[in-house]
Amino acid sequence: MKVNVMEKATVVIIGGGATGLGILRDLSMRGVKALLVEKKDLGNGASSRYHGLLHSGGRYAVKDKEAARECIIENKILRKVGKSCVEPCGGMFTRLDIDDEAYEELWVKGCADSGIEATPITLDEALKLEPRLSRKHLKSAYLVPDAAIDGFRMAWQLIDSSKRYGGQFKTYTEVIGFDTVNGELRGVKVRNQFTGEKYEIACDIAVNAAGGWAGIIGKMAGVEIGVQPDKGTLIAFNQRIVNHVVNRLHKSSDGDIFVPHGSITILGTSSMSIPDPENTSTSREEVENLIKIGEQTFEDLRDFRILRTFAGSRPLYIPPGGAVGRSASRGFAIVDHECDGLKGLFTIVGGKFTTFRLMAEKICNQICAKLKVDTPCRTAEEPFIEEVSQADKDKAKKYFPSYGMELAADRLGAERFKKVVERLESNPESRELVCECENVTRAEVEEISKDDTSFNVDDVRRRTRIGMGTCQGTFCALRASAIFADTCGESTAKDSLIRLREFLQGRWKGIRPVLFGRTLRETEMTRAIYELSMNVTGGKPR
Repeated sequence: MKVNVMEKATVVIIGGGATGLGILRDLSMRGVKALLVEKKDLGNGASSRYHGLLHSGGRYAVKDKEAARECIIENKILRKVGKSCVEPCGGMFTRLDIDDEAYEELWVKGCADSGIEATPITLDEALKLEPRLSRKHLKSAYLVPDAAIDGFRMAWQLIDSSKRYGGQFKTYTEVIGFDTVNGELRGVKVRNQFTGEKYEIACDIAVNAAGGWAGIIGKMAGVEIGVQPDKGTLIAFNQRIVNHVVNRLHKSSDGDIFVPHGSITILGTSSMSIPDPENTSTSREEVENLIKIGEQTFEDLRDFRILRTFAGSRPLYIPPGGAVGRSASRGFAIVDHECDGLKGLFTIVGGKFTTFRLMAEKICNQICAKLKVDTPCRTAEEPFIEEVSQADKDKAKKYFPSYGMELAADRLGAERFKKVVERLESNPESRELVCECENVTRAEVEEISKDDTSFNVDDVRRRTRIGMGTCQGTFCALRASAIFADTCGESTAKDSLIRLREFLQGRWKGIRPVLFGRTLRETEMTRAIYELSMNVTGGKPR
């Protein structure tokens, strides 16, 4: 296939998840001309389809102490440099009467050996902190420094940081091949997902950071990569059931982590080896299994309304003869494919979301050694974005609803926050709420919609959280779609209707497996609004 060479970068990074974005930021800060390509939007894979846990390392303190030590170190770093992405809610490990008592002793020792502060508390103290815990089954509890972290928010803050140092990126740009000559990489062939245009980006080095898709990218280059996509299903509840991240104190298994995020709680996760990393479907059976396990910790779990379910694909590194599934290591591997006869291609695979910065630092050290760049890594010291000043917050208070100002400040960062406040100040109409659940104003939707990386309403959703709250888009989908059409100049009413359908369909995918109880009744209301009243689907069934 002949394609035109249209661009050039020293390093091309393949994959817009946390690891790829961390590599882009690190290289850019070291003065290396780097460009990242992602076939969909940023954070499309496991970096957003997970429980949002910033690990203390406690989960790995028994079976993988190296991963545990990496987690606690990176936990402390990300709380500092990614402050506005982190909710420092703390964590609690709880052992139930059905859990192995001998494991608790191993775990306490493992935490001590790994440098993780695990503080024992009494049952009364545990129940005071987490009143919904099972009084019948609870046997012991410990506090650990777990936290919650917003993967979507962090992705865009990493991009903003990279851009300050000259980093470039392209979304909806799919890798379709490589240009090699005599065993040496010359460029990466890509295709624009919207126009179908194919072209080549010339480069000296390419980094395969495609997560669960790393094996597919490797095959394009003629190299084998030991990666096994491992699907994890999660459930989002419409209430903050827990105040801390609550883990079961037993050998890692399904459905044993509850993570609070804003006003909701995420229960996860399962582990299922799959052949295709694109498989993010979930079944009613998977949901029921997670609930059955979860209600061992919280007996009244079924009393809470489920918002939706979702799934992601972990990229587990499987060395020759290695274990799979939950037995596989959560460590990471870096491969320089010069040993496979292809100079200029690197692959990084495995690891955890919590350790993405460390993974990026390690591979960037190797890349910079090849490029003879001796600038040290600074990603552990410099914050992702400039914090919004108190003066700007005070100025904005008169325009935002209740606590919406703080939420917007965390989401947007200083530069975008100022632009949104200017809109609110100059145009009273922009103060209307588009999404009541997440306190998102019209001004914020307009600001994100006009960004040249926003190609559809779902792109706006990932950066503002419209449609991710209680109503799951029932009331904000129409408003957001109309604003997107106005801001982006949709050429016809048909185009804007397509965007609305796409948005609703995305919400429907996660709701369908949990259609029972209150979720079913409220979904019928949504269907009545968009299908029966507005005929959005044009008479076609979903």
